[in-house]
Amino acid sequence: MNAAHREFARKLTGVFGFPITPFKKDRSVDYDGLARNVDEMTRHPFCAQVTVGGSGEMYSMTVEECVETVRVSVNATAGRMPVIAGAGFNEPMGAAMARGAEKAGAAALLLMPPYYTNAPKEGLFQYYEALAGAVDIPVSLYSRDWAVFSPEDVATLADRIPNLSFWKDGQGDTRKYQRIMGAVGDRLAWVGGIGDDCVSGYFGIGVQSYTSSISNVAPRLSLALADAGMKREMDKLNALLKEYVHPLYAARDRMRGYEVSVMKKMMELMGKAAGPVRPPLVDVNPEEVAGIQKLVDLYQPWV
Repeated sequence: MNAAHREFARKLTGVFGFPITPFKKDRSVDYDGLARNVDEMTRHPFCAQVTVGGSGEMYSMTVEECVETVRVSVNATAGRMPVIAGAGFNEPMGAAMARGAEKAGAAALLLMPPYYTNAPKEGLFQYYEALAGAVDIPVSLYSRDWAVFSPEDVATLADRIPNLSFWKDGQGDTRKYQRIMGAVGDRLAWVGGIGDDCVSGYFGIGVQSYTSSISNVAPRLSLALADAGMKREMDKLNALLKEYVHPLYAARDRMRGYEVSVMKKMMELMGKAAGPVRPPLVDVNPEEVAGIQKLVDLYQPWV
């Protein structure tokens, strides 16, 4: 691994901000709103921001929209925080997104799973090699959905992809993730990525950071969760999870895709740029808005 890439990954400790992509009423990208949201998030000490990831609805966007979203985000941070850009879909589109993001100023890439859900292992390896090989910046794999890997697979990917520098888990299987971390060691930096409600397990097995969707609505709460997790202050962490995180995740679990829809509705109720989601996601049902408002009220001490 490139020494500079290793040093970049080593510094990614604490919390990754994970901004949504705001849309206007006609579902076009609200770039002005995006810039405001990114600037606000950058005022908090996150280790990085990840734009056009899963919470950013990457799979609903064009390559051009994704690249422009990265450019606007980089400009809005004004050098105060690295921006990590999502890339995926298929080999040619993913490579184009990767090159565009690098040119737009992204510090690293988060490689999302490809469109094909039943790809053979060698095909997956070649897909990730192609996307990572399109750039000279560090990359992370995002092991989510059907992109499931054994410890031996992760070691192989680290061998085959020179700029693979960190790994984001989206499976939530801490037993398996701990085995992967033990087998590969400090060749990669380890990130927890399935949700704020999994902070206890992730920091318990020794990750150095986690990705937070709560960063969109209560950045200070995200940072408090990570701080308690890294210090192994379990009573404090469990109290925060019980009072603030579990009620939110219960709302998000009501329907597939609500992990984005609920966050956007909370942001809208808080006066932030958010807008609707794009299909195949659906907006929060009108009869559920009152419940989302209660969550907004609950979160006021952390805003």
